Amino acid sequence: MQNTSNKRKVPSIMFQGTGSGVGKSLITAGFCRLLQQRGVRVAPFKSQNMALNAGVTADGLEMGRAQILQAEAACLAPDVRMNPILLKPQGQSRSQLVRLGRVTGTYSAREYYTLSSENLAIASAAYDSLSSEYDFIVLEGAGSPAEINLQGTDIVNMRMAQYAGSRVFVVGDIDRGGVFAWLKGTYDLVPDAARSLIHGFLINKFRGDVSLLQPGIEMFADLVPVPVQGVIPWLRLSLEEEDSQDLASDTDKMNTRLRVGVVRLPHISNFSDFAALKAMEEVHLTYLHNPAELSHCDLVILPGSKYSLHDLDFLQRSGFATSLHAVAGRIPIMGICGGLQMLGERLEDPHGVEGQPGAVQGLGLLPLTTIMARNKTLRKGSWAGMGRWAGQTLSGYEMHVGRSCVASGVEHLSADGLCLWDGSRRIFGTYLHGLFDSAANLRILAELLRLPLPVVDYQNEKERQLNLLAQTLEEHCDIDAMLEGLL
Repeated sequence: MQNTSNKRKVPSIMFQGTGSGVGKSLITAGFCRLLQQRGVRVAPFKSQNMALNAGVTADGLEMGRAQILQAEAACLAPDVRMNPILLKPQGQSRSQLVRLGRVTGTYSAREYYTLSSENLAIASAAYDSLSSEYDFIVLEGAGSPAEINLQGTDIVNMRMAQYAGSRVFVVGDIDRGGVFAWLKGTYDLVPDAARSLIHGFLINKFRGDVSLLQPGIEMFADLVPVPVQGVIPWLRLSLEEEDSQDLASDTDKMNTRLRVGVVRLPHISNFSDFAALKAMEEVHLTYLHNPAELSHCDLVILPGSKYSLHDLDFLQRSGFATSLHAVAGRIPIMGICGGLQMLGERLEDPHGVEGQPGAVQGLGLLPLTTIMARNKTLRKGSWAGMGRWAGQTLSGYEMHVGRSCVASGVEHLSADGLCLWDGSRRIFGTYLHGLFDSAANLRILAELLRLPLPVVDYQNEKERQLNLLAQTLEEHCDIDAMLEGLL
């Protein structure tokens, strides 16, 4: 598919990968910051994203967290044109389809692929609109362009690169091993018509002495007529992860003041909520796979879920439900979004929003009942405190389909943006995502939970890490060769 658009064609580069989780999203963010620092009016773009980490724009639309981070790297407000198609897996081999920030339905993989031409047209129009306002676009692919069974319905890798006329760089993760085989296999399996778009390779997550890798790079040059344009060292970053396969506990912060455990739900979503905690040196963040681990935590969090009824059943079957009741009152428990719903007394899905219609008993740790609704609540902003919290505000965003009815017996921290506190058992529940990102929020949580939560502004830390990422790319990639003739 060649670009037949009559609209202005701006310079662009695109980062594709040998697979998921190789670092495409962060490298795209780093290049956005690098170009922005060079004075280029740059915007990110990913035509289709499959992720359970999403956020809400100022105008109440939904898009992938990775593209929100990339927009921030470019010093821009997030815009759904940067991620026009978002797929959110929700169990039973089905995914929710979000187009230009709004849910349009739920589809099986087979059903979704029948929409590829329609979705590509939407993505192409969004790209044209975005590129009419900026001087440079940094695109991100998804998965790998070498997935030969998907090339016919591809709307995010080579077909998008062809449409945009992008210069493609393929990213490989050396930490997984066999990086040269991954890179060559990807190059060989890309469609012949698109192979000429590949202008270079980036080897990511390298540890050690790069001179020891140089002989391999020279040998690789004899096998593939495309150069390695950079070897990027391993960086310890706490920027928002996109893939759940990237979720990992802090293994190098074992002796810290505060141990926070997040229950690893089968359908965990919006785990970007915890990036701020991961960035805090005083906090040891761990994902809990075993109920016995609860007793070793200073704070336990039930995170968001894309399939709350199923994950509630998991808590019952795995023993987590019994263990949560056992530690309630001794260890603070927090439920966020789907986690809040599961802490309640009952969860009903009469319309089959999450799958088959049904209802299940909740954990009974907060006095609320939730009914799943067809329409999703999407709001971003600040919520005024009430009662003893009058005069203070909580900031964040809501993104959920449940409507919760609360009985008496708990304290309401805000009249809107539901935040509940049971002081007798130290249980906190909220629909607000992004609570740990704000210093003002952290002050309230530290006082409420009576825990030594560090009061820091994650936005400042995020800026520091984005600048570090851009500087690292400047130092370890041949930026001039990658951008030659484009600026």
